[in-house]
Order: sequence, then structure tokens, then C-alpha cells
Amino acid sequence: MADQIPLYPVRSAAAAAAASQRRAAYYSAAGPGPGADRRGRYQLEDESAHLDEMPLMMSEEGFENDESDYHTLPRARLTRRKRGLEWFVCGGWKFLCTSCCDWLINVCQRKKELKARTVWLGCPEKCEEKHPRNSIKNQKYNVFTFIPGGFVLAVTIAREAIDEFRRFQRDKEMNSQLYSKLTVRGKVQVKSSDIQVGDLIIVEKNQRIPSDMVFLRTSEKAGSCFIRTDQLDGETDWKLKVAVSCTQRLPALGDLFSISAYVYAQKPQLDIHSFEGTFTREDSDPPIHESLSIENTLWASTIVASGTVIGVVIYTGKETRSVMNTSNPKNKVGLLDLELNQLTKALFLALVVLSVVMVTLQGFAGPWYRNLFRFLLLFSYIIPISLRVNLDMGKAAYGWMIMKDENIPGTVVRTSTIPEELGRLVYLLTDKTGTLTQNEMVFKRLHLGTVSYGTDTMDEIQSHVFNSYLQVALVRWTESVGLTLVSRDLASMQLKTPSGQVLTYCILQMFPFTSESKRMGIIVRDESTAEITFYMKGADVAMSTIVQYNDWLEEECGNMAREGLRTLVVAKRTLTEEQYQDFESRYSQAKLSIHDRTLKVAAVVESLEREMELLCLTGVEDQLQADVRPTLEMLRNAGIKIWMLTGDKLETATCIAKSSHLVSRTQDIHIFRPVTNRGEAHLELNAFRRKHDCALVISGDSLEVCLRYYEHELVELACQCPAVVCCRCSPTQKAHIVTLLRQHTRKRTCAIGDGGNDVSMIQAADCGIGIEGKEGKQASLAADFSITQFRHIGRLLMVHGRNSYKRSAALGQFVMHRGLIISTMQAVFSSVFYFASVPLYQGFLMVGYATIYTMFPVFSLVLDQDVKPEMAILYPELYKDLTKGRSLSFKTFLIWVLISIYQGGILMYGALVLFEAEFVHVVAISFTALILTELLMVALTIRTWHWLMVVAEFLSLGCYVASLAFLNEYFGIGRVSFGAFLDVAFITTVTFLWKVSAITVVSCLPLYVLKYLKRKLSPPSYSKLSS
Repeated sequence: MADQIPLYPVRSAAAAAAASQRRAAYYSAAGPGPGADRRGRYQLEDESAHLDEMPLMMSEEGFENDESDYHTLPRARLTRRKRGLEWFVCGGWKFLCTSCCDWLINVCQRKKELKARTVWLGCPEKCEEKHPRNSIKNQKYNVFTFIPGGFVLAVTIAREAIDEFRRFQRDKEMNSQLYSKLTVRGKVQVKSSDIQVGDLIIVEKNQRIPSDMVFLRTSEKAGSCFIRTDQLDGETDWKLKVAVSCTQRLPALGDLFSISAYVYAQKPQLDIHSFEGTFTREDSDPPIHESLSIENTLWASTIVASGTVIGVVIYTGKETRSVMNTSNPKNKVGLLDLELNQLTKALFLALVVLSVVMVTLQGFAGPWYRNLFRFLLLFSYIIPISLRVNLDMGKAAYGWMIMKDENIPGTVVRTSTIPEELGRLVYLLTDKTGTLTQNEMVFKRLHLGTVSYGTDTMDEIQSHVFNSYLQVALVRWTESVGLTLVSRDLASMQLKTPSGQVLTYCILQMFPFTSESKRMGIIVRDESTAEITFYMKGADVAMSTIVQYNDWLEEECGNMAREGLRTLVVAKRTLTEEQYQDFESRYSQAKLSIHDRTLKVAAVVESLEREMELLCLTGVEDQLQADVRPTLEMLRNAGIKIWMLTGDKLETATCIAKSSHLVSRTQDIHIFRPVTNRGEAHLELNAFRRKHDCALVISGDSLEVCLRYYEHELVELACQCPAVVCCRCSPTQKAHIVTLLRQHTRKRTCAIGDGGNDVSMIQAADCGIGIEGKEGKQASLAADFSITQFRHIGRLLMVHGRNSYKRSAALGQFVMHRGLIISTMQAVFSSVFYFASVPLYQGFLMVGYATIYTMFPVFSLVLDQDVKPEMAILYPELYKDLTKGRSLSFKTFLIWVLISIYQGGILMYGALVLFEAEFVHVVAISFTALILTELLMVALTIRTWHWLMVVAEFLSLGCYVASLAFLNEYFGIGRVSFGAFLDVAFITTVTFLWKVSAITVVSCLPLYVLKYLKRKLSPPSYSKLSS
């Protein structure tokens, strides 16, 4: 793929060599001592930078054979250290200034250092340091942000204040949730935001866990509970959590205060899949020490799925895992606003230049600087001050239209500043679980090696739909065929056969699923036969090397995967009593290890995973949301590239990518092999580079390694893929990918998700969309737009995004035209009268011109549309034109500038030429022609008429005619005190009417002719559809 793209590392060889020289010079100058040792360490690190000089298209053999070349970098030259005044003059002063500035910046931006902590049970006052409040804060501003900056900005400030107040209300709702806190005097109710480190909190079933806690007790007899983590990691399977055995064994709940115990917890960190700590009870002899791991924790934003739990709070507020994995909300500014800002800067430059030219043509006579400021004020209407107000009102109108659209019910606009972004998107980054899928499983196929059962050959397998994870779907299906799970706890389980016999099994060991092993297992003893059996199930890629040789597993896995099914391989191994006892002793030893505990435990378990007997292969379909396939097809036809970012397994993500047609059936898929270092990433990128037109599937770990060394190259290659799937992504990785796309491509990105793990991604994107579904409201509340189903995104982008962008582009340019044309008339007027800095119109007329005379027709452009909504959805290819930004560009801006200069010149010169005899009425004449021209220009710009547009045109015209009759003192030349009043009888004469009409026709008719010719000779893409 894209052979023309050279793959270079992030750091150039020259830069690396220069850095090595600087370090060598510094540490050698330090003389003997610690500095010398440090120099050796840096030297070893930088010698590996020889990789930078290697071409990335090296073969694997070459890469292996050239290891000796890594240590051939030239030594850095050692320089003599300058001292005293010589050092200060030769650059030391720069060093001192830079150091002082860096010190000031560090002092201002210094963050609180995160530390490990000792937490006393039920005694928050014993905490040695202050911890953050356990409150959620999604607000972007504080009170001081909304101090008004001026009348023109009042609308913008009010809109932002309303949005911020809504965010405040949502946060207040979450922070006000009540929880039971266990104290010496019993249970008390406490708000979520008032929970402190060290509190003992009781959480009921189906209640959200408010802060990070260590699991102490549960109402379940087994001493364990299940929690739902879909809001945290996107996975829908329930996680088993185990209470600390020392506290679980206590007779009563109140006994937690009769013991002296504390928890040592590691410092707060991002990783949601690991935890290291210890539980210590001091009042026993000897003291009890119990190691804590991830299975003893209850992270915030997860849901208790079974029983009632009691935990001790160890992290609160911004130190919780969920908040640390959430990026801070940023103030989003639309691309259209940035483009209009650039055009406004150009207009300001034109204002200054025009004023200087007028003063220059005066010959700098008299107090020229005073005249310069007068001209700056006279031509200040070049700057479209009312543009901000018009656009903000337009954005509010677009948001109202979106929320009132009956075709996308339940849609909410939470950020009203960026509706135009919906019409400029190039990349759509979507979550999988709950966004593309419904979290519903249907058991589809069972293969036993010699025979395969499907929905068409086995009556019992009939659409068993369950709203939970895969294991429940399988258990429910076994019940339907006669094998019932009677009971299950941590120590035993009972099964009932079709004949009514109850089989009892003692659970000896359990091995939970991990992303590294991709499998889970259990060792049970049959109570009736005392037979010990090790059962294991997992992904086919993990199980294929564990099971005994067979000739059907790989083929059947491929067949099911092509059907979009999630496959699961089940195997077993019978153990003797001696084999199990040997395993148990080694397993217990590994679990007590302080260092590398995880690796040692995994190694012991792997010793059992050999020559297992293959039992069966199952296929389960994860139900897609309604109309996902046609929606994705529509987005692709619109030129939007779709990336799927999920925390789920690689195999599951690949299956969903195929079944949703994110990746077409005929399209090749390149699965990026796991890489752990720079060399492996180097080789795998070469392999990927040779592929053409294939979808990319990459895991989060491999992505992290590649971005560390070859960030630019990976993003460049991935952007050329028709689809990209990133699996096993953490919330921060999702946000990082979005940020990389924005920085490298400079295109507009949109992120859509439904869980708490998608919040960072949603906030990092230019436009964030949340789905309010089974995973809760967290993503919906943090997003810019909230929808109820994924398929609604099609209409949201194709119709509302398109209309918002094109309407705002027309509105913005017309407001600028309105200021340019009157400034042109002022310039012509001043030029005719020897460059005098005299205003043409009085203040009331200038205010009326921008408000009651033209505001309604101009603002009615927010109702305009080039094609009907049905056509925009039927032909999504029309959306591609929007991403090119042709509706608002420097080209269209210059066209409007030329139109303004032409019309302003015609109106002013026409008024002066035709009304030379009645020169006292030149204000009424030119202003009347100006108003008529503006109304006709609005009509020229409109593509589809709305009845409100007609009302706005006639309302504005009526207001102007009334002001001619009743406010005639403002239409005279000079001051009212001079007696220059408008003769009402004069404006009713035929002469006045035909001459005003003539000037207006000359200013507008050529533009109508040009528009007609352009539509005939070079029609826009939508014209054929609208006709």
C-alpha cells in the first residue's frame, strides 16, 4: 500500500546524533563523579538510535544480521567548559533567562504529586494528606468566564452560559445521588460528592459505584459478587469480584469498627486492569497481611450486578480510574467559525489600508492622525460586528430544527456552537459494543467435530436472545436442551440432567479471562466419582495450539467467522489427584510472590494447558443495531472514512466489522501482528506497507509501540485504508487516536459511542455524538449531540449537517457583503467631496440598516436548502462537496467583495448623477436603492423559498416605507438643525420612483444574468436532483 510513502522514524539520525553530542559534552564537562556514570547510561541509550539510519524496507534477515551495526555511532566530541565572564557573554545569559522562565512556568503549572496512601477503615480524619472531593465536574467554565465583554457578545455569552448551566445541572444530578455510609453509630445517608477516602460505603444491587473502593464484604454467602464494567471498559461480560477474606469472615457488619485495620494502596494510575495493595489487620497476633489485586477492587462508574457490597474508599474524584481515563473537556470551535475569523482579519486589514489611503490622498493635511481615526470609524462597518450575533442565532435555530425532527426522535443538541461541523466530517470513529451492536446474543451454531448443528437442523436452537454476555447465552441454551444449572457459587455448582439426576461438582480453581491469555478455565471435582477435570474455553487463536491435533477446527472457525459469528472453543483435560496436588502447591506459591506475580501465575497455569481434548466449537451472533449496514454504506458513499475503536477482543471486533459490512466480504484484512519493540514494529510496518486496499486490524498494545517510534508513518498508512479496526483500546488510547487523526490529516473528525469509556474519545473529536442506550447516559451527557440509535447519524449528517453548513456559509458571507456595500458607498461619497471625513448616513439609519431594514430577510437564509432531505439521503455523494469547503472560501469571499464594490459604486454614483438637481435628497435616494438592492440580493441567494422568507421580505420593506414617512428628519443631508428635512411629497413622484428603480436594476440585473448563465453552463451537483 502506498509504496511512494517513505517510512522514517519519529526522530531523525541527525537530531539523535546532535542530542548525543550535547549530552556527552555536558557530562564530560562535569568532571569525575556522578556525572560520568550518567554519561555512560545516556550513551548506551542513544547508541540504539542507529535504527534511525536504517531504511524501513529492510528484510527480516538483514534486520537480524545487522545487530552489530547498532554500536557504530561516532563518539561525541568533548568540548572545554567556559567559565566566569566568558561563559556569561558567550551564551550563559540566555541559559539563565531560560532557566528562570522555565522555573516560573513550573511553579505556575505545578501539579499535585500522586502518592501511595494508607487508608484507615472508617476513619477519614486519620488521612495524613488532603484528597480531592468525590464530585464529578464536566463544566468547562467558571463564574468569571461569563462577565460580559460587550453588547455584541451578549448573545454568544448567553448561549454558552445556557449550555454550561445544563452541564452543571447534569453534574449536580450525579453528585447528589445518595449512598449509605457505615459509621460507628450505624448507617447514614451521604451525597456522592461528600464521600471521602477512608469512608465505608454500602452499594446496593444495580447501583453505581461512586468512587474507587477495596471490596470488604458482601451479602452473598460465597463472598463474591458480579459487577458490570461496560461504562468503564466497554465489555459487556460481568466481572467477578472477591471480598477481602479477613473482613468477609467477620460475624457482623458492625465488627468492621471493632478491628484495627488499614489498606495500603498504590498511587493513582490509568491502568484499569491492574492493582497492587495490601490489607493489614494490626489487632491480631500475629498481624494479618493479605495481598490485594484487581479482583478485590470496585472501580467507580461500574454497576453492582449481584448482592450488596461494602467497600472502603481509596480514590475519589479526579484520582479515580474512570476520571483519570477521561480527558478534560475542551471548548470546541467549528471550522466555519475559524474560517470566518480569518476573513474578518482580512476585512480589518482592508479597513486600515482604506483609511490610510484616504488620508494619503488628503495629502496628510492638518491633523492627519485625527482624520485617520475618523476614517477608521466611518469605514468600521467593513468589520461585520453583527456577524457573531447572526451566526449564534442561526446555530440556535439549527439546534431547534434537529431536536424537532420527527425522523430522529430523542435527538438532543448539547453543544449549540458547532452544528456546522456535522457537514464537514471526513473521519468517523465509532465504538462497537452498544453503538454498532445491541448487546444481544443469538446462539446460532454448534459443531462437535463429526456433526454440525444450526438453526435449520436443530429445533432447540431457536433465537435465544439475551441481554448479557456470551456465557449466559450458552447456559440458557443448555437449559433449553435439558441440562439445567441448579446452583452456583465460588465453591460448588449443581447441574440437573434431562433424566432428573442432580450432578454436584466441587470447584477447585478458577482462571478468569485475560486479554493476554484470551481464554478462561476451571478445575472441578465430580462429587460422585471424585474425578478431577480441567475445562477451558477461549478464542480459536488461543485454543488451537492447546488442543490435540484435529483436522476440522481451523476450517470450521473460518466458516463461522465468514458468517460473522463469534466463535468459542471448548476443551477439557482429566487430572489425577497427584497431578492436581502438584499444580496446587506451585499455584499457591506463585500467588504469594511479591515480584512478577502475574507472570509466575500464568506460567503455572500454562503447564496444565497441554494436549487438551477438543469438545466442541460454538458460534454466537452479536445482534447489530437496526439499519447499521445501510447507514455505514451511506456514510462510505458520502466520503466518510470509518474507524472502529473498541476495548473488546480482536476476534470479536473482526467479526463485527465483517457482519456490519464495515469491511466488505471481498476485502482483504491485514491483522497487525503483536509487536513489543522498535525492531518488530519496523518489520511489521514493512509487511503492512506491501498490502494494497486492505482493512487494518490492530491491537492497542501494538498501536502504542508503533506510535512511539513510527507515529507519522503508521497514521499515513492507516489513513489510506478503506477501514481501520483498533481493538483492546483503553479510553485514553481512543482519545489519542482521535487527536492524532486531527493533527496529521487536518480533517474534521467525529467520535460516536455509548459508554463511559467513550467519553474521552467523544470530547477529543471535533464533533462528539453520544448514544443513550443500555450502557447508560455518561457518553450521551458528555457529547455535543445525543441520539438514540446509530442509524440516526445518517440523517443527522446528510440533512442537518449539510443544511447547517451551507446556510451558515451563505449567512456569514451575506452579512459581510452588507457591511462592505455601505462602506463602499461611504468611500465613494468621501472621494467625491475631496476626501472629507463626513458621514453619509446618520447613526439611526446605520443601526436600522443592520437591524429592522435587512435583519429578517438576511436571517431567513437559515431556512434555505438546495435539495430536499429525501434527496440528500438518497444521494449521499452530495456530502463529499461539503468537505472541500467550497461554500465558504477565499474565492467565494473575493467574489462577494467584488459584488459589494460594484453595487456600492453603482448605488452612490447613480444617486449623484441622476439626482444632481435634487442633491439635498441624495441620502433618501441612495439609501432607498441600497435597501431594495439588499432585499433583491437575498432573493437572488435563496435556492428554495419558504413562506417565512416572503413574510420577512415584505415586513422589512414595509418597515422602511413607514420610516420614510414618519422618520423623515433622518434622511436629510447634514444636521436636523439646519432644516434639511425630507420632502414626503417628493418620494411619491414618478421621477423618484423610476430613478431609484433604475439604479437598483443596474446594481442587481447583471448579477441575475451571471447567475443564470452559470447555472446553465456550469450547474452545481445538486441542480439536476432539485430539477
